[in-house]
Amino acid sequence: MAGGSAIRGSRVGAGPMGEAERGEAAPRVWVSYWCNQGHEVRPSFAKEPDIVIPETWDCPRCGGPAGQDKENPPSPTKNEPYKTHLAYVKERRSDEDGAALLDEALAALRERRGG
Repeated sequence: MAGGSAIRGSRVGAGPMGEAERGEAAPRVWVSYWCNQGHEVRPSFAKEPDIVIPETWDCPRCGGPAGQDKENPPSPTKNEPYKTHLAYVKERRSDEDGAALLDEALAALRERRGG
């Protein structure tokens, strides 16, 4: 029986395949993006004619949007607070509509109960 920390099916010297076994890597282009807090992000993209490089990128450090212009980074997005179901209903219905629906529902309930 092997030791408790041994990885089953592995051998000494086993590791990820190198460049020779995988083949040539695709040519890459690195694009710099800056957020409004001054963080720089440099994702890489394949250097092909049909690849579209996005205008903005999410900053992994602060979560804000980052743009390619260092002097004019995009402004942070406004976070909407969490809305409850009632808040969405109140957006769609007025107080008068709500009162009418409540009266209709109560009338139907009273009719079913025989009162």
